[in-house]
Amino acid sequence: MSLEQVRERMLRETGVAFGERIDGSFAQIARDGQRVVLARSLDRPLRYFLAKVVAGPLLIVAERIDQIRDWLFEHGMSAQFHPSYTRMVPAFHLTEIALVGCPDPNPVYTRFFNPPRAESPPDIDLLGRNYVGALLEEVRDWLATVDQREPLGVLFSGGIDSGAVLLALHHALLESGQSPARLKAFTLSVGDGADAHQAAEFLRRTGLQMLHEPVAIEASALDPMQAVEVIEDYKPLDVECATVLMALLSGIRERYPDWRKVVDGDGGDENLKDYPLEVDGELTIRSVVNNSLLYQEGWGVDAIKHSLTYSGGYSRACVRAHAPLQHYGFAGYSPFTAPKVMAAAEAVPFDALTLGSTERLYALKGELIASGFKQLLDIDFPVYDKRRFQHGATDESVFESRFAFDEMDYRAHLLRRFAA
Repeated sequence: MSLEQVRERMLRETGVAFGERIDGSFAQIARDGQRVVLARSLDRPLRYFLAKVVAGPLLIVAERIDQIRDWLFEHGMSAQFHPSYTRMVPAFHLTEIALVGCPDPNPVYTRFFNPPRAESPPDIDLLGRNYVGALLEEVRDWLATVDQREPLGVLFSGGIDSGAVLLALHHALLESGQSPARLKAFTLSVGDGADAHQAAEFLRRTGLQMLHEPVAIEASALDPMQAVEVIEDYKPLDVECATVLMALLSGIRERYPDWRKVVDGDGGDENLKDYPLEVDGELTIRSVVNNSLLYQEGWGVDAIKHSLTYSGGYSRACVRAHAPLQHYGFAGYSPFTAPKVMAAAEAVPFDALTLGSTERLYALKGELIASGFKQLLDIDFPVYDKRRFQHGATDESVFESRFAFDEMDYRAHLLRRFAA
């Protein structure tokens, strides 16, 4: 649909009606007089800030906090700025702001994506077929929008999510009569990282060795404080992930100055709840399997722990990929953040399948995806133990030497940058 149609629907339709009609990756603003509506998909940020001028409230909207700061400084309003006063539009909500009154009224949130939870029977083969089928459909639809002359790169570790994306994209190219020669699987290696070996083994087992392009980077290139500045966040796991992603993107950019399209598996862990609960003392298996979109959105916009500055879950963490990609001039995409793929994941009856067992929960993603690829593409999908990107791309000594910081260090560095 056209941009004008999107904005018209944001202003006129209910949340549910808007969500049924819109798809893809977007961050949009619609205005009708003093009424402003903001909306975004899960994979890209949208921030806003309310300033005061003589005429009334002034709304500044941007992707980044530093863009808002710079605008305020340029217009003589530096005294009004603090990074914690900026707000992130929560994903999958129409956020309505009325530019009237003093004090300013709170925004009104209307959800526009709310897929049914646990509606499918607990049948691994059925669930795998539905989930991988949605993935293949989403990748096919996305590929149809891409110029056939454009090379495609997958950020590839050999893990379940990047492996599924690579196989889906390779299949979509062949299905549409396009050459898979435009596709590369980029694997980062800093020191003796395990991902380099895993990625090579995955490609050997699936017969796609010709797609592999390892990218070796010196450990000195890992700069977590630079990552803090790029993603404007301080959560250690996100900073670590962004740091190694920036090293990989820098290596790709050095080799290929004109490369644009990069595909990854971000959001796959969130969809199928594949995170170790032991890392977060707040979570139990009951809270994970019984709360819709918990890993994607956090506890929700009405929860007391919801961050107005950053949002929650992957709705917050999307910046760890989006900002580095922009920083190096890439256009990114992950099919796992698409509504149709997320809806297929939400339909999984996690509680019935796991029966309170964390071991069953951790094994579920590999079982579903392996089953789906076997049924739909007759591929024996390799499944390896889960590792985070920052751990697989580095060895233990490199990781410990380059990430010898904690959250307070990152937070202090970010605040110093905004004070500059």
